[in-house]
Amino acid sequence: MSGEFDVIQRYFSQTKGQLSNNPYVKLGVADDCAIFQTTAGKQIATSKDLLIEGRHFFSDVDPYALGHKALAVNLSDLAAMGAKPIACLLGLALPSVDEKWLSAFSSGFYALADKYHCPLIGGDTTRSEHGITLSVTVFGEVQPPYLMRNQAQIGDIVWVSGVLGAAHTALELLFLEKQGVTLSAEQGNLLEQTRAALEYPEPRLALGQSLVGIAHAALDISDGFLQDFGHIVKQSQVSAIIEEYRLPVHAALESLSWASKRTAVLTGGDVYELCFTAPAQRSAEVLALSQQLGIPLTAVGHIVAPQASQFEVDIIDADGKSVVFSRGGFDHFATE
Repeated sequence: MSGEFDVIQRYFSQTKGQLSNNPYVKLGVADDCAIFQTTAGKQIATSKDLLIEGRHFFSDVDPYALGHKALAVNLSDLAAMGAKPIACLLGLALPSVDEKWLSAFSSGFYALADKYHCPLIGGDTTRSEHGITLSVTVFGEVQPPYLMRNQAQIGDIVWVSGVLGAAHTALELLFLEKQGVTLSAEQGNLLEQTRAALEYPEPRLALGQSLVGIAHAALDISDGFLQDFGHIVKQSQVSAIIEEYRLPVHAALESLSWASKRTAVLTGGDVYELCFTAPAQRSAEVLALSQQLGIPLTAVGHIVAPQASQFEVDIIDADGKSVVFSRGGFDHFATE
């Protein structure tokens, strides 16, 4: 049976190729610490996410997809700051050593690490009595002024990249399957069309880096558009009007009821698209970036002055009427 060091050597020491042309990392997986440097005048951006079996992913998820997503959700945080990836660390707690699972997981992880030049330079493994737990830490390089949540300005246009709602829809359908519900042919087809959005999110790194100097505020949507955009509003001490009918909806959701679609788009998590605000006069540049990068960028509202120090998001329909919507996004400490 493989031990801890065998697991690290066999599955998580594939750094030679990744580091051959890497100007940052001086020492990777080999010693007690990894060593990296940054370009003079730039700063380090870092982020960590936990993924816990049964809380953030199903036990039977494709391990290749899980390896991809474990890194992707962290790279998405770098994208939201306009950072360029440098390297990452991985913490992995497993109930047992499953060679097939480890091979697939590490392959998915390394494939994305190679794509975005973010080598794995260290971490830790241990045994877990309570399922699989993953912890990934990423490091990126930024140069002020970098993107933050608290810089939205009155008059800014609110933008969203990509489309919304697919990951939430896939998750809801997978929950039904786990409860023993046999999906209809229509539901099965919907799951097939939306599952990739849930399991293979694509971090918008090139977009985030391109928005530096154009956008005022930005974040990635992980816990739902409404909840996450609310962080920009509150931290910037502004309010916003969001035109619901402009929100970009995944094409596969057209068959859903309006109520289901609204819930998926406004509160659905696991999106990992960027939401940002930019001056109205920079809209042509934003649209040019959309064309250049091949990423849909949709204007969905604008920033307004707060009323009586109430930093709120007003969602309006096509008739200009406010939409009453009480549901929030994902809560990591919720018990149900």
